Amino acid sequence: MPIPTVTEHNFEQEVLRVDLPVLVEFGAEWCGPCKTVAPELERLAQELSGKARVVQVDIDRSPLLARELGVQSVPTFVVFHQGRPVGGKVGALRKAELREMLDPFLPRAAGALKPEEVAALITRRQVSLVDTREQAVFQRAHLPGAVHLPLEEIQTRLAELHMLPGAPVLYCRAGDKTSELAASLAEQGVPVSFLEGGVLSWEAVGLPVERPD
Repeated sequence: MPIPTVTEHNFEQEVLRVDLPVLVEFGAEWCGPCKTVAPELERLAQELSGKARVVQVDIDRSPLLARELGVQSVPTFVVFHQGRPVGGKVGALRKAELREMLDPFLPRAAGALKPEEVAALITRRQVSLVDTREQAVFQRAHLPGAVHLPLEEIQTRLAELHMLPGAPVLYCRAGDKTSELAASLAEQGVPVSFLEGGVLSWEAVGLPVERPD
């Protein structure tokens, strides 16, 4: 699905007045790196449908807009949130890098906690980590102080979660499975937190992992 193009005439309506965060690519038809990044942009737009907008501005067709925003090379990516620019990067970025620009402004799932937030809560002894992966994977490596409770057993062992010394924070490999479980439990009136991005996000920001001998 092609990325929509906005111009100086509709920029205010399509970007500044939109409730969702908007990622704007400033590019040009002659820009080789812009063509390289096009599939990444399209995948990101599809992934974040309903959560964020992704649009393009052709600097040759909207030179005033590019000049006002200080665009000096293409592609340049700028994130707009609540009517103002909140971040920008230059170059042919990958989808993960583009997603990283938008992440702070995306609506978060109920119970979602970022790795840094969980680490701070652990320091204050306010939470208990619950590893929901397979036993063998847990034994090879897990987050510090985590207890093991298989994902498929949690629904029938909720009492154990509330007996932990801190508020439970579930985690899996990438955060997707525990996100779905947290949403299901919330519908049942049992709200529970989970680690956004799972073990992958934890390791990505350089936080420690226990690897028993």
